Amino acid sequence: MSPIIMIQPTIVADIVKPYLEGKNYELITCSVSPDNRILVEIDSFDGVDVDFCVELSHYVQDHLDREAEDYELEVGSVSITDPFKTPMQYHKNLGNEVELLTKDGRKLHGVLTDVGDEDFEVETEVMVKNEGDKKKHKELQQLRFGFDDVKYCKYDLKV
Repeated sequence: MSPIIMIQPTIVADIVKPYLEGKNYELITCSVSPDNRILVEIDSFDGVDVDFCVELSHYVQDHLDREAEDYELEVGSVSITDPFKTPMQYHKNLGNEVELLTKDGRKLHGVLTDVGDEDFEVETEVMVKNEGDKKKHKELQQLRFGFDDVKYCKYDLKV
């Protein structure tokens, strides 16, 4: 039995990216496990069409040599519960409820109200105590975070 030659994620990404150019899709994740299970996740403002995933899967297969390297390929959309990984996903979710975890451990829920080049803003309820108040009360505040200041930000799927 010959050893498995691992396909590099960059090779797969270099196949996928040109195919997506000019289409309304963006590559979100391209990963390869040690046993050559390739995962390609895409997203778009309009959702992901299953037929497009099939086309992309065939395209990737046509550009990889299965004789040289055996692999398993999965092409699909990101899960609604996955953290945002690209600015496009933040823009797509403007106005939606989000959950985020800051790097300092605060878990917040609120509405994604703005997205910049390197940061985003969430409107959330926070407990504040104004001078002269006897106890804290809830107040809506706009909080701005750099993309690198949070462990994750994702669509808040209320159950």
